[in-house]
Order: sequence, then structure tokens, then C-alpha cells
Amino acid sequence: MTKQYDLIAIGTGTGASGAAARCRAAGWTVAVIDHLPFGGTCALRGCDPKKVLVGAAEAVDHSRRMRGKGISGGEPAIAWNELIKFKRTFTEPVPTMKERSFAKNGIDAYHGRARFRGPRSVEVGGEVLEGRFILIAVGAVPMRLGIPGEEHLITSTAFLELERLPKKIILLGGGFIAAEFADIAAHAGAQVTVLEQMDRMLMPFEPDLVGWLMEKFHGLGIDVRLKTRVTAIEKNGDGLSVRASSNGKDEVFTADLVVHAAGRVPDLDPLELSAAGVASEKGRLRLNEFLQSVSNPAVYAVGDAALSGPPLTPVASHDAKVAAANMLNGNREKPNYLGVPSVAFTIPPIASVGMSEKQVRDQGLKFRMRSEKASDWYTARRVAETTYGFKVLVEEGTERILGAHLIGPHADEVINVFALAIRKGLTAEDLKSTMFAYPTGASDIGYMV
Repeated sequence: MTKQYDLIAIGTGTGASGAAARCRAAGWTVAVIDHLPFGGTCALRGCDPKKVLVGAAEAVDHSRRMRGKGISGGEPAIAWNELIKFKRTFTEPVPTMKERSFAKNGIDAYHGRARFRGPRSVEVGGEVLEGRFILIAVGAVPMRLGIPGEEHLITSTAFLELERLPKKIILLGGGFIAAEFADIAAHAGAQVTVLEQMDRMLMPFEPDLVGWLMEKFHGLGIDVRLKTRVTAIEKNGDGLSVRASSNGKDEVFTADLVVHAAGRVPDLDPLELSAAGVASEKGRLRLNEFLQSVSNPAVYAVGDAALSGPPLTPVASHDAKVAAANMLNGNREKPNYLGVPSVAFTIPPIASVGMSEKQVRDQGLKFRMRSEKASDWYTARRVAETTYGFKVLVEEGTERILGAHLIGPHADEVINVFALAIRKGLTAEDLKSTMFAYPTGASDIGYMV
């Protein structure tokens, strides 16, 4: 017998849970489905556990920087196994907590892989569910690389579960995962190599700020190889060989572990979208401006599955509010991604919000820019951090903040002030006239604009 629901949400991460809760609070019958432990990527396999590891690496880095400046004693070191156990105190309770929350709120939860069986129906574990609306919130998975031997790669999920950190690690890719994991592993004592096809790492961030970060990477001994295309991975006893090509020259790199950090794509293939008439193109859902499928009005999508906004947890939460409102009240709400900050939790962190210098110039806007490597400012000197700087772009005439780009201590927090300014239309003068607590990272803002 087919069970009927007002909403079936596929996934249990931030987007699915948020939309499900809102629709249930409105009196709808709601079901959620997930083939993975309940909780989603951020809580279990991404942001949260990663930041726990980053915290340990930051502690080690800070202690080392302060040697001879008031800190002495033995060499600080990461006890990897203990760190992973500590990380699990955050992740292991999540699935049970989620399950209890769904039950408490009257949301039916199903474990298993969901597959469409019609425009409004999905199958899970041999049972068919039918919904007035279906929400796709399946998140993303590592993209297929199409190279021989890629089965020898481990994912970021597996990296976060390593009981022991190998001595030699290669990271394929140059984005957020590669940069953050390289920093963590290097601070934990591993020999780290990054192989990236592009001409620099962290392409979404300003090139000059990334250059300052690469100086820090070099000092840590992280070997970053740019314009390097991996052609094959081979298993050799207990180790691995990675074949790569750069500028017409072939090279072989050896490692104990090779990590896939070369990008993620929406996890859509297992859903069998064609059975529901849900249109997709090049691995992406075709959605309208209301996060609704252009070919099946019963289907909406949020977060990484939608790829409407940046692939970030706050975006999934925002999408959930928009999609829920549209399902409940009709299509009236559109997502607003103005002023969404982005942070790579390297050491120190690098952060960005708004437009880049290139984007501003390409649009022909009149602007002024303040940019400085500010390693001699108090904020950096106090913690003996040599990597600190900023680039802030302000429109002439309106004085609105067009973009802000930071690297250094507290950049991951201070960027939120600039995000607020962009989203709420605050001017450079508004920021200058704000009395921030001193001395804090935010108290530098007045000198950046």
C-alpha cells in the first residue's frame, strides 16, 4: 500500500531538515529519507568535524609561533588518534539526535536509498511513498575523475575517519578541501603534496591573498604543484604512485595515501530522475527562480543538490526557508545570495564576500580599493602571525561595500561584519563610525575601508 505525504524530503542535512520542520509545523504530513546516517554532510562529514581538526592544528601553530615570545617547553604535537576520538564526540551523537527529533515532531523517517518511481512517488526499501511535493536535498559527492586507478583514492569522509595519519599524503585538487586538509596534515607531521591543474589554489579567493597563504604553506613544507594534471594512480605494495603531467613533463609522486579533493557534484544519479520527469543538464537540476523543477512542479531542490547558490551550509539553510515557503504558500519567494561570505579554514583562515577586484573592474564600476599586507599590525603581531592582510573595494559615490577579502587572525569572524554591510546596504562610513570592542579583529575594520 502506497503511503501518502504532503512532503517527502530526500536527505537529512541542513536543507532537508529545515524545510521538513517548517512544513510539519504548518500541519503537513512529512517524511524524510536518507541512505546515510541522519544528519547530513556538514554535521557528520564536513564543516563541523573538519573544524575540530583545524582547531588542534591552530593550537599547534600558535604555540610554535610564540616560541621565544613567552612560550617554552616541549615541541607541541597533534596526537592524531586522540584528536579523531575527540572529533567523534561531536559526530557520533548526531544521527540518534536527528532520529529522535524527527520522531518528536511527528516526521516519519526512512533509512535507505530513495529512487523516483513517478512524478510524485519514490521508493525506499521496497516501499513506495507518494507526496504532494518532493524535496531533493541529497547533497554532493566527490566527482568522478575518469583516470586509471581512481579507486585507490580515499574521500574527504574517509580522511576524517583515519585512525592513523600516514607519513606521506598527496591531495588531488586545489580547492577548500585540499587547502584545509593540507594544513591539518602538515601540522600533524605529515609530508604533504598538493597536485592542482589550475595555475593557483583556491580560485574563488583573491590571487594576491592566496599568494600570501602560499608563503605560509611553503614555510610548513607543503609542496604545491600547480598546472599539474594527474593521469594515473597505481598501487605498489603498501604505497601508491601518482603519475602526473606538467608543462609536457611527466613525473611520478609516491605516497602512503592519496585523497580526492578535486571537487564535488550533486548526488543525483541514484535518484533515477527520469522516472519523475525531472530535467537535469550536465549533472545539475534545471530549476526556476523559486527552486522548483522546470519540468515537474511537484519537485523542489535546496543546497548542494540545487546548486542555485554557493555550496555552503548557510545557503542550504536559506534555500530551505525559501523552498518551504513556496511549497506552503505558492511561488512567491526567491533566494537572495547577496553578501554570502565564504571561508577556507586554513591557518590562518582566508575569507571573502561580495565581488572580486576583477568582477568590479569588468562591470566598469567606479571604486576605491584599500589593500595591504598588514603583518605589522597589532592584531597579527600579538600572536606572532606573519600572514595578515586585506583587500576592500568601496563604490565611489554610494560608499557601499562591493567586496571584502581578508586573510589572517579572526578573518573567519570579521568577514561576517562585511557580509552584514553588503546584505543590509551599510556604507564604509557606517563601518568607520561603528565603535567596535578594542583590541579585537573587528576593530581593524575602520582602517580597512
